[in-house]
Formats: sequence, structure tokens, C-alpha cells
Amino acid sequence: MTEPAPSEKKTDGEEPQPTLLEQMGGVSGLIYSSVPVIVFVLANSFFGLTAAIWTSIGSAVAITVLRVVRKEPLQPAISGFFGVAIAAFIAYRTGSAKGFFLFGIYASLIYCGIFVLSVVVRWPIAGVVWNMLNGTGQAWRRDKPSRYGYDIATLAMAAIFAARFIVQRWLYQEDYTGWLAFAKIAMGYPLYALGLLVVVWAVRRSDKRLKAMAEAAPEPETDAEVEARLREKYAAPEA
Repeated sequence: MTEPAPSEKKTDGEEPQPTLLEQMGGVSGLIYSSVPVIVFVLANSFFGLTAAIWTSIGSAVAITVLRVVRKEPLQPAISGFFGVAIAAFIAYRTGSAKGFFLFGIYASLIYCGIFVLSVVVRWPIAGVVWNMLNGTGQAWRRDKPSRYGYDIATLAMAAIFAARFIVQRWLYQEDYTGWLAFAKIAMGYPLYALGLLVVVWAVRRSDKRLKAMAEAAPEPETDAEVEARLREKYAAPEA
């Protein structure tokens, strides 16, 4: 039987901790994040930009209410709603349907820069976020191989954000609004899942190393052992 991932472990009498994917909204997040985009594109095609803006916002509100009623994590619901609201506002201000995707395009560029910078300053975000969510401290930063693993995971996520920016920016410039919607969905959760596999690899690699190091470390002496050792060391020689 395989050992559960670090975030799934539990002690007796405790509820299992949610995995990182569950904290991000779970598999249902893929569907929820896709609905406002699909609604916007369809409404814009049949009824125009104004209708598309309001129907996308309405769908985001409905999804948020649904998640609250079903007692699902609030953070993805709230962030998803504000993301749609900002995208709709930009579309309204630009007077163009493709403006709906402008916020996400440049958000990807900013995220890519932050992830790369975190590696440069030796605080890779993949390691920082994972260990912060799971309360495992900073031991991973003192082990170079562990930190390098998180560097690779962080750069993998940076590459995903860079790919999103490059592809979607090109589609934006070429006015391919329909393909832009498809790219936003296809390069969202599915592509993120691939990056998460690299993060999981880094986590398991680091956990295995830290566990082995902890088992190999000598156990601290008790007070009685320290006292006996000192007494033996400084005892007066016999006549």
C-alpha cells in the first residue's frame, strides 16, 4: 500500500487534512471556472457585448451561491467571482469582447515573474506555499537537494504561466476571441494539474530526504547521561 501524501496524513482522532488540490477548489473548480467563460462567449455571439458581460457576472454569482450552499471552500468561489467581475469590467471599458481575457493574460505574466524571482532569491514559492499550508516548518530550506527540487517545481509552474501568456497574448492580438476562450479553459486547470505533478514529486523527494536525515541524527543525551559522562571525564585519578 502506498503511503498517503503529506497533506493527507492524520493522527488518531483527527480529521484528515485537505489536499492542496482540495484547498484550491477540487476537480469541480475546473467546471466552475469554465462556465462564466463559456457563457460570456456564447452570449456575446448571440446577444452582444453588454449581454455577455451581465450573463457572465450572473453565472459567477450563481456559482458562488451554489458553493456556499454546498459548503464548499469559499476562497476559490470568492476569488473566481472577483476574477470574472474584473474581466467583465475590462471588457466594458475596452468595448471589446476580447478585453474579457486581458486581465488573465497579464496576470499570467506577473505570476511567471514572481515564481522566477522566488527561485532567484532562494525562496521557491512551491516549497514556501506547500510547507506553510501543511505546517512543516523550514527544514527543507536547510537541505540543498530539497530546495533544488522545489526550485524545479517552481520553475515548472513559471513555465506554465509563461506559456499561457505567450499563447493567449498572440490570440488576443489576432482577435481570435473564440480560440482565446478555448485556450483559457484548456490552459487552466488541466495545465495546472501537470505542474502540480512536479510539485508533488518535489514534496515527496524532500519528505523522504528529511525523514532519512531525522532518523540518522543521533538522539540527544539525557541529563543523567550528560552528568555521568562529565563525572567520568573529570573524575580524579586513583592514587
